[in-house]
Amino acid sequence: MEIKSTEAQNNFGRYIKLARFEDIIVTKNGKKTVVIKPYEDPEKTFLTVAEKAEGYDWKSEKISYEDFLKLSEGSENRYEYIDEEVYLLASPSYDHQNIIMEISNVMYNWFKGKKCRPLTAPFDVTLTRDGNKNVVQPDIIVICDTENINEKRRYTGTPTMIIEVLSESTQKKDMLKKLNLYFHGGIKEYWIVNPLRKEVYAYCFEDQDIKDYRVYKGTEIVQSMAFEGLEIPLEQMFA
Repeated sequence: MEIKSTEAQNNFGRYIKLARFEDIIVTKNGKKTVVIKPYEDPEKTFLTVAEKAEGYDWKSEKISYEDFLKLSEGSENRYEYIDEEVYLLASPSYDHQNIIMEISNVMYNWFKGKKCRPLTAPFDVTLTRDGNKNVVQPDIIVICDTENINEKRRYTGTPTMIIEVLSESTQKKDMLKKLNLYFHGGIKEYWIVNPLRKEVYAYCFEDQDIKDYRVYKGTEIVQSMAFEGLEIPLEQMFA
């Protein structure tokens, strides 16, 4: 992340916090002059690296929504922001991406010519819970309120449907934190795709309550509860 020296001087405290997530490069007259980065104790460096590498995603101390916007807008990395905590998104695996392609191909053809649109990550979705803003990048979303795409072509609405494909680093977040966020955030349908068990857990939410919950496994066909007729065989999804 690069910032000008005047910006660093005026908001030094902010960038001290953001340096916990990535190095802040300070420029003067167009030239890189200073790097703001956390101090690393040589005796603890090995432990720190091991802890960060273990789960591939990393959260640190809580920061404000405004500071998160500064971080995400000025970075080439992908981040999510849930309950005032920042998560660095790791590069997905081949299997993860292959499942997303199989699902998105079915959804692209099924929604073609319809009002609603399926989209894949990276694509920011901002959801409000208990007055606090959260920013996520689900693997697949379906939006029906395309009128909520602003002049900057940013989406400001609430998806009707969200699909997350689990990975080792995101399993706890997708099944706990995101489930709770989507439950309270106005999402109608949420699929959790489990590649290891080759299962799909489908939730239908209504008035901040679980209207229906289904588990699909084996040779079953996943059926959408929000979009009648949208079906995806598990054998195709996990091909």
